Amino acid sequence: MSKEAVKNAVNDGVWSGSWVAERLGVELVGDDGLPALLGLALRRNPKRAHLLVSHVLGKHVPQSPAVVYGHGVRLGRRVAGLLGAREAARAVVLGYAETATGLGHAVADGLGTAPYLHSTRRPVPGVAPAGGFEEAHSHATSHLLLPEDPGLLSGDGPLVLVDDEFSTGNTVLNTIRDLHARHPRGRYVVVALVDMRSADDTARLRRFAQEIGARVDVVATASGTVRLPEGVLEKGQELVAGHECAQTAPEPSYGRVSRLELHWPRGLPDGGRHGFTPAHRARLEAALPAMAARIAEALPAGARSVLVLGFEELMYAPLRLARELEQLVPAQVRFSTTTRSPVLAVDDPGYAIRTRLVFPAHDDPADGPGERYAYNVAGGGFDTVVAVVDSAADTPALHAPDGLLARLAAHVPHVLFAVVPSYVPHAPERPAMLPEPLRGPAFSSYAPEEVGWLLQDLSDVTLEAPTEEREEAIQSGGAHYAESLPVEYQPSEQYQELFHAALDACAARLARAVGVVTETVVAERSPRPVLVSLARAGTPVGILMRRWARFRHGLDLPHYAVSIVRGRGIDANALRWLAAHHDPRDVVFVDGWTGKGAITRELAEAVAEFEAKEGVTGFDPEIAVLADPGSCVRTYGTREDFLIPSACLNSTVSGLISRTVLRADLVGPDDFHGAKFYRELAGADVSVAFLDAVAARFPEVSDTVDEAVKELMAEDRTPTWAGWRAVERISEEYGIHDVNLVKPGVGETTRVLLRRVPWRILARAGAGADLDHVRLLAEQRGVPVEEVDDLPYTCVGLIHPQYTRGATGADGRAVNP
Repeated sequence: MSKEAVKNAVNDGVWSGSWVAERLGVELVGDDGLPALLGLALRRNPKRAHLLVSHVLGKHVPQSPAVVYGHGVRLGRRVAGLLGAREAARAVVLGYAETATGLGHAVADGLGTAPYLHSTRRPVPGVAPAGGFEEAHSHATSHLLLPEDPGLLSGDGPLVLVDDEFSTGNTVLNTIRDLHARHPRGRYVVVALVDMRSADDTARLRRFAQEIGARVDVVATASGTVRLPEGVLEKGQELVAGHECAQTAPEPSYGRVSRLELHWPRGLPDGGRHGFTPAHRARLEAALPAMAARIAEALPAGARSVLVLGFEELMYAPLRLARELEQLVPAQVRFSTTTRSPVLAVDDPGYAIRTRLVFPAHDDPADGPGERYAYNVAGGGFDTVVAVVDSAADTPALHAPDGLLARLAAHVPHVLFAVVPSYVPHAPERPAMLPEPLRGPAFSSYAPEEVGWLLQDLSDVTLEAPTEEREEAIQSGGAHYAESLPVEYQPSEQYQELFHAALDACAARLARAVGVVTETVVAERSPRPVLVSLARAGTPVGILMRRWARFRHGLDLPHYAVSIVRGRGIDANALRWLAAHHDPRDVVFVDGWTGKGAITRELAEAVAEFEAKEGVTGFDPEIAVLADPGSCVRTYGTREDFLIPSACLNSTVSGLISRTVLRADLVGPDDFHGAKFYRELAGADVSVAFLDAVAARFPEVSDTVDEAVKELMAEDRTPTWAGWRAVERISEEYGIHDVNLVKPGVGETTRVLLRRVPWRILARAGAGADLDHVRLLAEQRGVPVEEVDDLPYTCVGLIHPQYTRGATGADGRAVNP
């Protein structure tokens, strides 16, 4: 037993199990080393009164990472010696969630060449379970086995099962029974820090091994038994109830919380949930020094006592980081992990759990919300805590006022948090490698860091057709609107003046909406979202949101533009690229505004179809928009229908990029959708000027954004789809009988006038300057503007419902020159 372990087991000469032993009459009998390995606490669990608290596991008690890792590695080496080199080379290691996930990893490391898998209580969509079992005494019982390689558990080599304690043997029996029925093998090895079985339990395992015709060995650091007096469960529950009522929280002081980028190797699993191979281990070993150095650089000057805090099943990655850090810095480094196990805390040197931090679950658990805990952190004398979570747990709940980070900051001066990407098994590699995003100035007039276009460049292809021909082909069913492009509208001098006047008038209003939607996304969707704008109307909005995040939070958010086509869905290859380079949970789709909500519905259906087909999950199809006049989404900057100046123009306010194209002869099954870069229009380009004008107003709207976000969070933002109902009504009232020809809102009406063959414009009575550009375009195209009293939008554009060549306005007149 190491001196570190002995030191942590004894507080002022008192064993950390004496408080429970004295009050409940519980006895620990066995090897001399047991008190150094174990303390006792009381469970808040109706199934078992006491908890054996390991001093060397790195779960409830902060411990030197060298001690924690060393115990597992030494057990692994003992297993290797027991099996012999030949059998050890064929072994697979299986650890138990949540407490033994890190221990199992360390045992596999000690074996040297063994692949590793741990059970999990987190179901992963798209990954079929290869087995499962129950843990009768645990607070949370159901275990899933989710290997990426189904063959991992189907071999006939030895299976090494690792748990922190071997108490009754029920969990191991359930596991072996389930797996042996599927894939029989001749040898099992059970590994634990402590073997606490009774003589009856030992005999039961021996009989079970004979029944299945397999050898079952047990390897443990120490062994013994727990003697429990009559009525211990009821007595323990009374003690828990009495002490919980008497507990009061200490007065907190608040520390600083900062994010730390680890630069975790791309594609490296975060642990053994889906399998961890020797090749994975080698990649991790190579990356550890640089990641630990980043943690060391982020520590505050003069840090003396640092805790690296893992997250529930995520134990191995933070343990290895802590061990590497321990060798790198002069500060004392300790390691422990949060847990879902409820335990009574008693501030007594004879009790193993001195303090308890309580916070809500922050990884959207399948069994619903609940409390989670960090033990022996408060009052532990730490000046810095490095909290390491996986990306599935980097949710708004983590950052909430009652979340883990806030709870830590109430007791520790410095809190760093780092995120390890949650590994999700992907479909097999596609035969064609997808290209990297296009960027300016080679493609678009935007700076390269503002947006990456997940598109292919079709600039050299002639795709433009006269508006009348396009409309006739679209309405006759002979072509889809995405198979060609309209001729780019060249605005008159008068129209350009209107655009600049509208921009001057609306810039602050736009800046406020940008701030509100961005703050909402960061608070509710992801603290570091990956912005994915729907090209092209969403792209200026995505860039503005990116600029706001940098202005307000110092964040440098990734931003991409992708194509979505009504009736054809989103570009599946773009989604594949995003899933390969980012956690889909972080992706937030962005658009400029909602009309009747057709694209909102299209995106939801397309994402569901993609996930079902590809087995890649995590994308949230809810769009974040600047304006939601149609009440189609929950994430928006405003629900007012007002002029967004970028809707006034086409490519010249969108980085000189055309709308997107999807045509079978140009876009193959392994290609991104296409678009054109109109370099020749550079003289008329106002794309960057538009962005700069709005971003310049960020400082003046900052305070009003905060107030607006607070109000928004308190509102019921459930979509009512009022816009869709209004469109259906208008479609029938005007004899159109096709909602696709009704385009509600200022932005959509502008598009009708610029790209389609308009029939008439409906304008809300009394609408003012927001419609100046619409009236001008309508006059130029000979289209009547009809004022309507009960219109839910500022205006609605109607496409000619029975188009024939040459008909443009309500009276069939040609386009005005």
